[in-house]
Amino acid sequence: MKVVVAIDSFKGSISSLEGSKAIASGINKVYPDAEIVCVPLADGGEGTTEALISATNGELRNVEVTGPLGTPVKSIYGILGNRKTAVIEVAAACGLPLVPVEYRNPLKTTTFGVGEMILDALRQGCREFVIGLGGTATNDAGIGMLQALGFSFKDAEGHEVSQGGGSLSLIRSIDTNRACQELDQCVFRVACDVHNPLFGPDGAAYVFAPQKGADPVMVKELDEGLASFAEVVHNELNVDVGQIPGAGAAGGLGAAFAFFLSGTLQPGIELVLDIIGMEQKLADADFVITGEGRLDGQTSMGKAPLGIARLSQKYGIPVLAYAGGITKEASVLNGNGITSYFPIVSGPMSLELAMDPKETKQNLRRTAEQVFRIIRAVKGMS
Repeated sequence: MKVVVAIDSFKGSISSLEGSKAIASGINKVYPDAEIVCVPLADGGEGTTEALISATNGELRNVEVTGPLGTPVKSIYGILGNRKTAVIEVAAACGLPLVPVEYRNPLKTTTFGVGEMILDALRQGCREFVIGLGGTATNDAGIGMLQALGFSFKDAEGHEVSQGGGSLSLIRSIDTNRACQELDQCVFRVACDVHNPLFGPDGAAYVFAPQKGADPVMVKELDEGLASFAEVVHNELNVDVGQIPGAGAAGGLGAAFAFFLSGTLQPGIELVLDIIGMEQKLADADFVITGEGRLDGQTSMGKAPLGIARLSQKYGIPVLAYAGGITKEASVLNGNGITSYFPIVSGPMSLELAMDPKETKQNLRRTAEQVFRIIRAVKGMS
């Protein structure tokens, strides 16, 4: 029997790899000789770097960059096993957890550190980039990142604008002549699971800025700044950057990657599955196991378990999904490639206990063992 185990992390509890090993040990209690292929998984968000590094035998690189408040922060990105592809989660440089609640102000926070991470990867010889968007404390349309990379954004008097979303409305001209030359040799693949435009009612400011500390007055100012910036880009560079699907992702970083760095925005799970070569790993599999901390209506909107299920469905492979919690909305997953799903919690318990790493691993191990006991009894598989 061959089983492919590809679960997302149980966020706040255990990593994808830890969960996969627990499931594998449960299966081996029933099928000691089973071929179990554990594939760390992520959907382009938190945990993507770890998953891709593990899957490709890559390495992590520690760097100090400019944080969202303009002060130094210690950050991490990955270089895949091919030694030419860097994996960067933008939140590692400008994520919301890096800003204490009382200092959250997207008029001031910057993405400058993301550009510094890219520059470091360029110095390591990387020319291909996998970028995970999301979780930022910023709303600066990526101008901070671009400034770090040599782009220049000037006000009406010809002075470089300062960092932060509050500077967008001051920009009157854009100079790309001093941009890092190596960028012309680079390919950016960007994991982006939202389709929000840069500005407007569904744009970066109105949809995402409140959770980053913006009050209604700030949201309006940020949105006007994004619209003004888009107009300058249109006038200077002849492109309607504001209407690019996904331009509003990560406070406008989607727009910066899509236009200024010629990046390709695509669903995160599709990008991850392609990089790790999941189709090849599914060859001859009898079962696929996926899962995440919570299966709900959001899972059916493109998260990791759905991506695995759809790919497995293509080859007619049964898919079992495990989760710490399952809502009634998860029933739609049965029509999207997931054969059966199972909650791993054994009985009533506090959320704190349910998310305890030791408890989670034990629950995954036990659930896998019991499910495969049924499989052995019914199918008599060896």
